[in-house]
Amino acid sequence: MSTARSPERALYAVSDLHAAIPSNRTLVDGIRPRTEDDWIVVAGDVAEHVEDTRATLRLLADRFARVVWVPGNHELWSAPDDPVQLRGEQRYRHLVAMCRELGVLTPEDPFAVWDGPGGPVTVAPLFVLYDYTWRPPGAATQQEALDAAYEAGVVCSDEFMLHPDPYPSRGEWCRARVAYSEGRLAAAADPAAPLLMVNHFPLVRQPTDVMWYPEFVQWCGTDLTADWHRRFPTAAVVYGHLHIPRTTWYDGVRFEEVSLGYPRERKNGLRRPIPRRIVPAETADAAGAGGTTRPGRPAGAR
Repeated sequence: MSTARSPERALYAVSDLHAAIPSNRTLVDGIRPRTEDDWIVVAGDVAEHVEDTRATLRLLADRFARVVWVPGNHELWSAPDDPVQLRGEQRYRHLVAMCRELGVLTPEDPFAVWDGPGGPVTVAPLFVLYDYTWRPPGAATQQEALDAAYEAGVVCSDEFMLHPDPYPSRGEWCRARVAYSEGRLAAAADPAAPLLMVNHFPLVRQPTDVMWYPEFVQWCGTDLTADWHRRFPTAAVVYGHLHIPRTTWYDGVRFEEVSLGYPRERKNGLRRPIPRRIVPAETADAAGAGGTTRPGRPAGAR
């Protein structure tokens, strides 16, 4: 492809591909760069099985100049029918090694700097979980939040398939990842090349306010990341998980939810085209403008 005859190169983002679903796989097969120098960030939930994740990331790596991946909760599941039965940290490290074989950047690799149009921007892939500090109304403790979810019949499958080994709990794993990620962000902070933070789970709680199922919020993030977009020079934040694709602004920083989601969620026709262009920004929204506020069913709700 000749870049001289193509549009300007850009950095795109997508998440929650759930590529093992046939109709999703068809859409994933259609994801192509517009120039040979385009980058794409994949904000988690590529697939539940390791081999499906590998095949999808290999497809994107063969097409895009650079692919950056962060894990979602679904990649971390130890599904009973997945031949790879690694759990917790071992599973995550296995996925990181797989990505390195494919030339895909992960949260364990040096941050890359996008120096194309809209740059320079430091692309910071993060793996930060949740610690049950986001709770539904009326739940003062983690146990009360879990009891409310079970009573409502809205329990994340993570409770059965996302194992935190060797950490005693997902909350402890989350806090370890927060400390690690915070240190990396502080070391990379540079106003001349602000951060594009990429995490599967939203870094602030506000995007969850429009969910249909408030009980699910406990599996969506942590209070420990709430000020990162203010503390560090930030160009934008990319996330997924909620299956509510939209652009919102918090404290003057653009947040992009870029999920493809499930087929049933696309029937109303409100889905955005995928992938979403992030740098240069696809929209000219002024700071403070919001995107579509359609409530949605978050990933993993069962």
